[in-house]
Amino acid sequence: MGKGKSVSSKKALTFLEKYLNNASPTGFEQEGQKLWLDYIKPYVDDYWVDNYGTVVAIVNPKAKYKVVIEAHADEISWFVHYIREDGFIYLRRNGGSDHQIAPSKRVNIHTDKGIVKAVFGWPAIHTRKEKEVGPSTKNIFLDCGCDSKEEVEALGVHVGCVITYEDEFMILNNNRYVGRALDNRIGGFMIAEVARMLSENKKKLPFGLYITNSVQEEVGLRGAQMVAERIQPDVAIVTDVCHDTTTPMINKIVQGDLKNGRGPVLTYGPAVQNNLLQLVIDTAEKKKIPFQRAAASRATGTDTDAFAYSNSGVPSVLISTPLRYMHTTVEMAHKDDVENGIQLIYESLLNIKDGHDFRYFK
Repeated sequence: MGKGKSVSSKKALTFLEKYLNNASPTGFEQEGQKLWLDYIKPYVDDYWVDNYGTVVAIVNPKAKYKVVIEAHADEISWFVHYIREDGFIYLRRNGGSDHQIAPSKRVNIHTDKGIVKAVFGWPAIHTRKEKEVGPSTKNIFLDCGCDSKEEVEALGVHVGCVITYEDEFMILNNNRYVGRALDNRIGGFMIAEVARMLSENKKKLPFGLYITNSVQEEVGLRGAQMVAERIQPDVAIVTDVCHDTTTPMINKIVQGDLKNGRGPVLTYGPAVQNNLLQLVIDTAEKKKIPFQRAAASRATGTDTDAFAYSNSGVPSVLISTPLRYMHTTVEMAHKDDVENGIQLIYESLLNIKDGHDFRYFK
């Protein structure tokens, strides 16, 4: 185990809270990326930002052999799609936003004039008794306290403005992080902490380490696709989240048996390179880091797929944090899973050699 400060250190938790509370909607990730880069800068040798906002922080940039550790920085959100003449606003998804959780939520509309506050309105239960209608993308709407389209537009709101939920970070029972966009800014936090530990423990890696915080995962792995071509890595260790399937209303037969607090999840699937996966498993067992297993049908649905199938094939592995209530405003991760995920990435990196050949046979 590394001897760096715990992830529960005051500095780390202050960064985590600020990072999670900051809005970073798909396509508009820049403010979150600036926060992340400011935190990681002291622990790396160099960095660059690509045309769409993916940030790559580099340790040992002159090395020929390249290893990526990656997370995605974007969060689901909404777009202003249509403003009625009476001032009510209809929306279009930006990523996998859940329409069923929207009614009565408070939101921020991001405009050139600053944040405009609004709420998802919903008719009172007394008015819905005769014909109960559930929320859908066709009937949910925003109310920003205006009586006309002109009044809305005077606030700076227009078609294309992005909308995020207002909910903020908290800790439940001193063991679980709760907030929006733990998918997957908790991964961004983890890879930044790996960089910190390597720096503070004075570990000299025999390869270049590319700590990558990608954009636009929520709309099809787009940021990872772009940056994989630019980095041209030899190995990729990707972080994301998966479902805690022990909560009510989830079918374990369909979703698998995974629990918040039992350790990070290692996925088996075509995009996951088996020899690299075995290295991570061997590391976990040797260092007594708890982990769980999952199986992916065809694609993993994460940035792992983008890296694995780039550049004629890049050995890739997926380390996921089991999350409760994904794509809601109360996503929940266990502190122990975050800590163990950091340790697993850190220790796995120390087991990768310069020029490490992960081919099945030679």
